[in-house]
Amino acid sequence: MRELKIFSGRGNYELSTKICKHLHLEPAAITLGKFPDGENFCKLDEDVRGRDVFLVQPTAPPVNDNLMELLIMIDCCKRASAERITAVIPYYGYARQDRKDEGRVPITAKLAANLVTRAGADRVLTMDLHAAQIQGFFDVPVDHLYAAPVLNEHFSDLGMEGDDIVVVSPDEGSIKRALGHSKRLGGTLAIVDKRRTSALEVRQSTIIGGPVEGKIALLFDDMISTAGSICGAARLVHEAGAREIHIAATHGVMCGPAIDKLRDAPINSIVVTDSIPIPKEKQLPNLVELTVAPLLAEAIKRIHHDQSISELFRER
Repeated sequence: MRELKIFSGRGNYELSTKICKHLHLEPAAITLGKFPDGENFCKLDEDVRGRDVFLVQPTAPPVNDNLMELLIMIDCCKRASAERITAVIPYYGYARQDRKDEGRVPITAKLAANLVTRAGADRVLTMDLHAAQIQGFFDVPVDHLYAAPVLNEHFSDLGMEGDDIVVVSPDEGSIKRALGHSKRLGGTLAIVDKRRTSALEVRQSTIIGGPVEGKIALLFDDMISTAGSICGAARLVHEAGAREIHIAATHGVMCGPAIDKLRDAPINSIVVTDSIPIPKEKQLPNLVELTVAPLLAEAIKRIHHDQSISELFRER
């Protein structure tokens, strides 16, 4: 592992530190900051010539600052003659702008992928993309991880599995994810019929499948953004007679009115991972944060040694 260097951007330094700890490495030294006019500054404080370099930087809010910092770090490593540069992006911003859903709008997920590639990244390691086909937007290899094993283990350790639970998909787009969780945790499957009324508003009407009454309902999604969809689904499940309601997502973006909505919703626990740092002002009494550092660390080790990533999930 001596040829391996892990640098962290300022997007989630705590996660980077945990990853290095699992690999028994010290985080590589880097200086990041801003010039007086607001331009980003980067300097590598260690030699990377001929090294296998991993740059850990989720493009979480503030998205543009973190994305630009990642691009500058990639360029810095490229010009310092790193042998291979892997952009480790636990949360990929702009992922929801992955298609033209109306006229005269951009496909920003593709633009951001082009920027990462053209900056000099040789490969990308990411987790729970909003749409799996975004892997194809990159012109370099992409390793796509899933936090499902971490979330499943949490609920299994609490005894939430088997016939006592119902796994709920908060919308039609999350059915495949819910099926995967149901396969591992057991229980029945239910789907919330969601109709979007505008870019910011959704309306939940009916529950398909079930039964829900008297069950522990587990709602899984890839991210909690404004929390409109997940809270609406939770209320519908609550009205249907669920005994407990727990929601889980890989990325706790929680922007806009999310905190107020989550606080007011009939939810027993909110489970997210540390793919995105959660500031103190967004901490709730029923919020549980799980770490994906061991998963990312194992993936980094396998990439470094040219081993299979898919085998990682078969083992888990």
